[in-house]
Amino acid sequence: METADRRKVTIVGCGFVGSASAFALMESGLFSEMVLIDSDSSKAEGEALDISHGLPFAQPMKIYAGTYDDAADSDIIIVTAGAGQKPGETRLDLVKKNVGIMSQIIPQIASRKFGGILLIVANPVDILTYAALKLSGLPENRVIGSGTVLDTARLKYLLGEHLRIDSRSVHACIIGEHGDSEIVAWSSVNVSGVPLSRFCEMRGFYNHTRAMERIANEVKNSAYVIIDKKKATYYGIAMSVRRICEAIIRDEKSILPLSVMQHGEFGPDDVVLSMPVIIGANGPEGMVPMALSTQELDALNASAETLKSIIRETDMK
Repeated sequence: METADRRKVTIVGCGFVGSASAFALMESGLFSEMVLIDSDSSKAEGEALDISHGLPFAQPMKIYAGTYDDAADSDIIIVTAGAGQKPGETRLDLVKKNVGIMSQIIPQIASRKFGGILLIVANPVDILTYAALKLSGLPENRVIGSGTVLDTARLKYLLGEHLRIDSRSVHACIIGEHGDSEIVAWSSVNVSGVPLSRFCEMRGFYNHTRAMERIANEVKNSAYVIIDKKKATYYGIAMSVRRICEAIIRDEKSILPLSVMQHGEFGPDDVVLSMPVIIGANGPEGMVPMALSTQELDALNASAETLKSIIRETDMK
């Protein structure tokens, strides 16, 4: 990793997600240098110019369109490149198109002896993180996916709205696939240490099951609703990318639900999906032992099987 006075990030893919992430990271002040790469070099150049024009209102940094040679000494390379999710299309429908795109990008990074952390954001993120691991040959702690960080933020936001409290006081987590089989780990949700059901009753809510089902469905369908209304989602994930980069660059040892390779700690094995991990400068440092109900564990294993079936179909084993 680079020293504190020179921090470099590369974003591969300058579509809605990539450009929004670049803007969020420019405003964060985390990096002194940012490289933008896109198959359309003019698009990357335009985004770099546009974002650079805001630097007089931010902290000094260098932002430019570059190549994979420029990316080699980055602390973090963020891959957002991929086919967009269309209305009515699930994240898993994207898999074959985007694995093909990943097979063009990741070898370019690996061949430059990249020494930082590879953050996969393109969807379906769990499958593409698995593909990136296989294609790059990098250690598991250096290849992670953005996972359910955004889903978890959506859950906290909706619970905050439901309870009429600051969402930052809500401690909750989405686990499993970033997609249709994701699981709300309700058994571990609390508000500043107070169990959720008790806090709900403090706020005048007693029909817990019905409210939990409604909120879980709203979280799962959030992307579909946004895509239907504005054709793409990008601000929420851009803020999630910023949060993940903060935890890495500042070596925070924060706990975030990231897509990482599983080795049977909670059942699933040899599959990438989201569980809360301690994340710092050297990547994930270990799983957080969550207390999950039997039903949640069963759902987690079912989510893993969904992902494994897609992996088998794409011949990535």
